[in-house]
Amino acid sequence: MMRKLLILASSLLLAHAAHAAEAGKIIFVAGAAKVASNAAVLNAAVNEGEMLSTGADGYIYIKTIDNGLFVLRPNTQARIASYHIDSVNPANTRIKLELISGVARSQSGQAVKLARQNFRFNTPVAAIGVRGTDFTVFTDNETSRVTVLSGGITMSGFANGCRPEGTGPCEGAAARELSAAQKGQLLQLQRGQATPQLMQGNTSLAPDLVAPPRSDEPGKPASGSAAAATEPSLDPKKDLTLQQEKANQQAIAQQPTVKPTVPDVTVKTPEVVAPVTPEVPVVPPAPLKEVSWGRYTAIANQPAPTVALAKDGADRIGFTEDFVLFRSRNGSNFATPVQGSAAFTLASSEAYIRNLDGTGKAPVSLQNGVLSFEFGNSSFATQFDVLTQNAETYKMATTGKVGSDGVFSSLSNNSRSNNMSVTGALSDMANASYIFQGSPDAKHVVNGVATWRK
Repeated sequence: MMRKLLILASSLLLAHAAHAAEAGKIIFVAGAAKVASNAAVLNAAVNEGEMLSTGADGYIYIKTIDNGLFVLRPNTQARIASYHIDSVNPANTRIKLELISGVARSQSGQAVKLARQNFRFNTPVAAIGVRGTDFTVFTDNETSRVTVLSGGITMSGFANGCRPEGTGPCEGAAARELSAAQKGQLLQLQRGQATPQLMQGNTSLAPDLVAPPRSDEPGKPASGSAAAATEPSLDPKKDLTLQQEKANQQAIAQQPTVKPTVPDVTVKTPEVVAPVTPEVPVVPPAPLKEVSWGRYTAIANQPAPTVALAKDGADRIGFTEDFVLFRSRNGSNFATPVQGSAAFTLASSEAYIRNLDGTGKAPVSLQNGVLSFEFGNSSFATQFDVLTQNAETYKMATTGKVGSDGVFSSLSNNSRSNNMSVTGALSDMANASYIFQGSPDAKHVVNGVATWRK
C-alpha cells in the first residue's frame, strides 16, 4: 500500500511539472534573489507556480510571455500562479499573479489588455483587477495597498462571492476603483474591512516608499507620473547590486587629483558613462468602441435627425419604431467580465407614449431607473417608472442576457412583470445605453432610449 501511494504521489508531481508552462523570462536580477530554491539567473525562464523571493537587497524583473512586466523589489515573495494565453480566443486567457508579502509592480502585457476580465492579482487580503494597467502593490498578511501609474484598477476584499481561487476582477458594492488620474492617492484594504479605503499616497505607507524602485526600473515613476518604459541592460556585468553601485561611486569620489608635471599635462579622472539602452515604445491599447443612439422620426415638433446617423463606421445594434442604437466599428469590443456584478443609475432618457392604434403620441419622462448585471450567469435586469403629462405612472421592466462583447437584449418572456423589450450595449464598466419598446397596459405603447452611469 505504501509503495502504491508513493508511486501515485510521484505521478501527480510529474503531471504537475509537465503542465507548468513558461510564464516569462528574467531580464534583470540583482542582490539576493531566488526562483523556487535556486538562485535567480539572468535570462532564465520563470514557470507557472514557481515561488519568487528577494532578500534585503534583491530585485527581479520578469518580462512575461506577452511582453508585460512583473517586478519584485526587496524582501518580497510572489508567484505567477497561472499565465495561460489563448491568442485565437482571448476569452480563454487566464492570468493570475500572487503577492504573498513585500512590494511588486505589474505592467499589463498585450494578452492582459485583450482579456482584462480574466486577469487577477491576489494578495492575502485582496483581489485586484485591471483596465490595462501599470500598478504597484505592498502587502503583508493583514494589509494591502495599491497605487496606479497608468490605467486603472479595481480592488475588493475576499467576501460576498469574491474568492481567492476566482479569476478576473471582483466587482460589486464592496469593490473600489483607482485610476492614474487620482494622483497622490492609494487604496488600502485591511483584513476584516468590508471595502478598501481611499487614502493619500504621499506617506511612508505608499508601496514606492516602502520599497523604492531602482533607477533602472522600466517605466519607473518620474515627478509623480509614469515615465516612458525602457528595458534594463541584459549584460550581467552591468547588473550591479546597490552595494556595488555605492562602492563604485565612493571609489570614484576618492580618487586623488594628479598634479601637473613638466611638460604641463593634467591627468583627468575618466568619466563613468552609464550604458544607454534604447527606449521600448509603449503601444497603448485600442480604444473601446463607442455606443451612440438617434431618432429617425419627427415627433412632437422635434425634427428627425439627419441621415448621418447611419454613416459608415457604425453598426446598427437595434431599433424601435422611433429610435436606433449604433456601435462604432473602430476600436475594440468591450470584454464582458465573467464574474461579479454591476449596478447603474439612469443618467438621461428620451421616450414617447402612444395609443395602441398609433394616435396621441406624446413625450414622457422616466424615473426611478435601475439597470443591474450579474456577470457570473451573463444576465441583466432593468426597470423604471414612466410618468406621462397627465401624471399617470406606468411601471416597465425586463430581464435578459448579456453577451461576451457587452451587447445585451431581453428574453422573449413578456408578462405583467416583464413588459418591454430592450436592446443595448455596455460602452465600458461605467457606461451603458439601451433602446426599449413595450406595452404597460392593453391600451398604450412606450418606446425610447436611456443612458446609464455607474
